[in-house]
Amino acid sequence: MKTGIIGLPQVGKTSLFRILTKAHLSAQASNPREAHIGVAKVPDDRLDRLAALYNPKKLTHTSVEYVDVGAIGQDALKETAYIGHLRQVDALAHVVRVFEDPAVPLVAEIDPLRDIKNVEFDLMVSDLGQIEKRLERLEKDLKKMKTPELEKEFELLKRANAHLGSEKPLREMEMTPEDKKRLRGFMFLSEKPIFYVLNIGESTELGKELDEAVSKFNLTEIAARPNAAATAICGKVEADLAEMSDADAAEFLSSYGLKESGLVRLIRTTYKLLGLISFFTAGEDECRAWQVPARSRAQEAAGAIHSDLEKHFIRAETIRWDQLLEAGSEANARAKGTLRLEGKDYIVQDGDVMHIRHSG
Repeated sequence: MKTGIIGLPQVGKTSLFRILTKAHLSAQASNPREAHIGVAKVPDDRLDRLAALYNPKKLTHTSVEYVDVGAIGQDALKETAYIGHLRQVDALAHVVRVFEDPAVPLVAEIDPLRDIKNVEFDLMVSDLGQIEKRLERLEKDLKKMKTPELEKEFELLKRANAHLGSEKPLREMEMTPEDKKRLRGFMFLSEKPIFYVLNIGESTELGKELDEAVSKFNLTEIAARPNAAATAICGKVEADLAEMSDADAAEFLSSYGLKESGLVRLIRTTYKLLGLISFFTAGEDECRAWQVPARSRAQEAAGAIHSDLEKHFIRAETIRWDQLLEAGSEANARAKGTLRLEGKDYIVQDGDVMHIRHSG
């Protein structure tokens, strides 16, 4: 699952990408439109605590892939390579500048709501152009031969066209699963889930500033819309944290009244917005987190581990991570009756610890 990091010039999005993915990019990229792809580990205290119980030889977290593209704008969105990279992502992280720094010149006065609306407008204009071209083609095809499938696509695209015409992104349009399937191939930009990342300045009360940033900059209503979310980070502090050991980072965070870094919240927001949950496998060899879409069945979750487990699935021994920690061992959990057997249609819950029984 990929998340595209977008934003206007001088907002700190490439710096954020570097910190998130530990990527080493040259200060002057040879091509400003070149996309950079990196992977960020998803921090999970639940998995770390399970590892403390089992002391495994290997510990494996899940990950999220991030794609950093050049500064967004209508000109950029006309470039085939640029828009191609954006179409391939599953969600968008829009970095919005609200920090003051004389060393980083302002392109325009700081106004996060204006920047969000401008970028949203550009995404919708791109989608409108695509829809209008397809509607022209469909009109010609329907004159030659009417089919139920073409008629359904035509009506859906007309509805999407009207929705965008009312200046609302496609992610807010009500669609059936069939509608979504029909539109999937278009990879519309304004249909992708989006979260706004407010990049705030450093302050002595950073913890409070981060907590209050979304409401302070009037993003509460926008973040509450369908398939949207918002969080805040301080890029300058995150850059410092990235260079520290875990112990030093914890002390540094504490000095700002923080329990965790902004990146942890950002990655967690990404995960949730992508509709993902984590389940765990735990043992002396390895403690590992696996990512699956929310509402996945047990048999489908087994397939995330290995296709053979899905094919030969019998049962899943299942327990919540905190119940396992409380019991102290699987044997104790079994004795207490908290370790249970679930069938193939069991809906996996975030935080389940599972052991797949199979006939393979």
